[in-house]
Amino acid sequence: MAGLSWKQRENDAALEETIGIVRHSGEPLPPLEDAEAFGALFDRFADAKVVLLGEATHGTSEFYRARAAITRRLVERHGFSIVAAEADWPDAARIDAYVRHRAVPPSDDAAFQRFPAWMWRNEEVEDFVNWLRDFNRDRQDDRRVEFRGLDVYSLDASIRAVIDYLDTVDPDAAKDARGRYGCLSPWQSDPARYGRAVLTGQKRPCDQALLTQLQDMLAKRIEYMDADHEAFFDAVQNARIVHAAEHYYRIMYEGATESWNLRDRHMFDTLQRLLARRKDSRAVVWAHNSHIGNAAATAMGWQGEFNIGELCRTAYQDQAVLIGFGTDRGTVAAASDWDSPMEIKDVRPARPDSHERIFRDAGLDCFLTDWRGPGRLDLRRALSRPRLERAIGVIYRPETELYSHYFEAVLPEQFDAFVWFDETRAVTPLTEAHGEGMPETYPFGL
Repeated sequence: MAGLSWKQRENDAALEETIGIVRHSGEPLPPLEDAEAFGALFDRFADAKVVLLGEATHGTSEFYRARAAITRRLVERHGFSIVAAEADWPDAARIDAYVRHRAVPPSDDAAFQRFPAWMWRNEEVEDFVNWLRDFNRDRQDDRRVEFRGLDVYSLDASIRAVIDYLDTVDPDAAKDARGRYGCLSPWQSDPARYGRAVLTGQKRPCDQALLTQLQDMLAKRIEYMDADHEAFFDAVQNARIVHAAEHYYRIMYEGATESWNLRDRHMFDTLQRLLARRKDSRAVVWAHNSHIGNAAATAMGWQGEFNIGELCRTAYQDQAVLIGFGTDRGTVAAASDWDSPMEIKDVRPARPDSHERIFRDAGLDCFLTDWRGPGRLDLRRALSRPRLERAIGVIYRPETELYSHYFEAVLPEQFDAFVWFDETRAVTPLTEAHGEGMPETYPFGL
């Protein structure tokens, strides 16, 4: 200590005090094997309209299993009726049909087959999906819990879904839709090329044709809804996705902020439409920490980005609960580059200047920290200094981790609570054997 400056000693003392406050405030969580006991610790959030459950990576088993346990509790004991995931709508629609015992949408594809397949095609999600199907089995159709996708990436699948729907209810309208969507035909399988073509002047934008298609479907809502309200809602949502995805891929080369904001605005708007469909509906959202935490409290927000968490906080105030998840070390399922094979990678221990290091040094293997309410002012103050926070998506590059995967955040303003796992392991991807003996409606295929 003699060689340290007064300022450094003061900083070290403040850090030790923060670690001590987190240790004292942390509530140990039961093992995930006891899902009911684990979920019961989250009853305190059950009066919310929306509970947003994060993850620090897209490939960690404990995050998926914890969200499943919490969601089961909110569904079984507190009447939550929607599970909305950071996933493509058409793929999630196959899961939704399976869990609600409905006809599976026509498609040659099983759900979630494209990169990053492991993000949703894993044992942890399969276990939850099969539980939700069993839970819904004896419930009336209008009281069954939905599983929905919020994301915007499904350009090709959404085009096919709209045309398949119109072929059934209005063949003339289907012919018009084929003509309008034909503007995107050369780029449907690789929409990023469409964005480059527009940017370089090789292609005129298709946005007006896609907007006209959406407007035409909405103009016939009464006629179409008389046939099948659920099918119409699905088709219109797919038409919205086509319109939004075209815009997303067109502006993605203009800057990350604009495309990020469009994507999260779309996810929030989709969530609101889902909530508006059923009286007294409430939702659990599964998405990455970077989406469900309040972006205004992070470097993302400081550079102009917002996210679904911030939009929910603005819209629902205290009726939105934002719960982050974190880990120090272990393994994760991730790729080294986009469209590269999945690997099981070692997660490096957290940096000493990060929020994660504080939670690790608290010395509790698995715990919940809840800083809501007047009695937690000391905890909020202790964590209110901006520090680095780690975010691992479907790509993980440990060799450039500081620049690739860390950003600054003020944790108690970003989240309402935080779930910590000291050491975690990768999700287990599904294999063909998982589908053997399952119902024909099984969404993951054989």
